[in-house]
Amino acid sequence: MKLKWMGALALAVSLGAAPAAAAEEPADDFQGLSYEYGQINTDMVASSKLFRFDSGLDFEYPDAVRGLYVTGHSAGGEKFGRLVNLIENSDLNAMVIDIKEDFGYLTYEPAEDSPLSELGIGKPYIKDPRAMLEQLEEKQIYPIARVVVFKDTVLAEKRPDLSYTSGGQVWKNGRKEAFVSPFMKEVWDYNVEIAIEAAKLGFKEIQFDYVRFPEGFETRADSLQYSFGEYENSELDPIQRRVQAVTDFVAYAREQLKPYDVEVSVDIFGYSATLPEAPGIGQNFSKISENVDVISSMIYPSHWTSYFGISKPDLEPYRLVAEYAKVENEKLAALENPPVSRPWLQDFTATWLGSGNYKRYGKAEVEAQIKALNDAGIDEFLLWNATNRYTEGVDYTP
Repeated sequence: MKLKWMGALALAVSLGAAPAAAAEEPADDFQGLSYEYGQINTDMVASSKLFRFDSGLDFEYPDAVRGLYVTGHSAGGEKFGRLVNLIENSDLNAMVIDIKEDFGYLTYEPAEDSPLSELGIGKPYIKDPRAMLEQLEEKQIYPIARVVVFKDTVLAEKRPDLSYTSGGQVWKNGRKEAFVSPFMKEVWDYNVEIAIEAAKLGFKEIQFDYVRFPEGFETRADSLQYSFGEYENSELDPIQRRVQAVTDFVAYAREQLKPYDVEVSVDIFGYSATLPEAPGIGQNFSKISENVDVISSMIYPSHWTSYFGISKPDLEPYRLVAEYAKVENEKLAALENPPVSRPWLQDFTATWLGSGNYKRYGKAEVEAQIKALNDAGIDEFLLWNATNRYTEGVDYTP
């Protein structure tokens, strides 16, 4: 009989790390231990108060989440105080903080007794995540842990069998980023274990990002080498097989996190809501939405080409967001139990679009996006600026 071992610990063994317990237990005790997907009845576990984890921190869910993105460097540096002050002196009330960042590193160093410590992926950006969360508790700033899932260069290079290869080398995109495969349930457990530790630290929500295959995967699906895992014998067509794997991960992660009393959210491409599904990356807006508490579409005006009849979307932030909101509202209204809508909005200037195609984003442009959401009945939002330099003086409840 297979035992469901701690996810990160099991992967640490497979990566060649020596778990702390290995020195105390006979080596044979570890032989044959592996994951058995779906083995634990998590509904039973979640329904028992004996298995409810209490981090000891108390956060109230805001009237409506109005938050901003914070990198690990910012969360652990001088900028953190300025961001806290910005929230305290405005109608913002939440932070989305990188816990597992875009290359696959943790933004803090796990304690020695954590199963994650054996993975060797911790970075000392946030020196004391618990102290940081206690500060947020004092200020009642709602904490959301961002966990980047399938874009993971670190894991891909350590475990090419969990990734995509070409000519014997791990495949990388034009930005030199590698991905791991949504087909591989070992990758699921790896990320769920990280999410569980974030919940134990005191985060009240886990936000999964890059819950997808690489962009343009439909053009590479037949040329790259990779495993289909348990989806090998699926009778679904290639598009639906990708959709199934991504949707299954989201459902599985939410189920595993139930005992930890956290909300689960997923970031998704905005255009996914305008299509039956995004064919290459495996994102189906409705199917993902059915399995989360919060759906966060990335609807930055700069990231749309000519869409909704708008030739230059970056120049018309209100109109772009308003047109998108119509589509999303229709999609969510068709669901029996729709999640909260909390889109990502643009608080940066997209100079790369070239002269005449972009405008400098400031107070008016940020407020225009928020007002478009509010006019459509959407009260929650998140602001993105990769450098965490956010516009001052914005009315966040226009």
